[in-house]
Amino acid sequence: MKEALKQVSSLIDRFQQNIEAYRSPAYNETQLRIEFIDPFFEALGWDITNKAGSSRSRQNEAHEKG
Repeated sequence: MKEALKQVSSLIDRFQQNIEAYRSPAYNETQLRIEFIDPFFEALGWDITNKAGSSRSRQNEAHEKG
């Protein structure tokens, strides 16, 4: 749990240090997901990229269909 807290704290620090860039209209949803959302859930133990090779029905996270 300490490692997860450390990772989340690092994400928060990075966000605070670059807050103006992240508030910019040029910063998009895909960038947000790659830089913050996915790492946040990985820190909590989610297998976002399916490294375990689980079947689709057993994955923690389903990607949105575009």
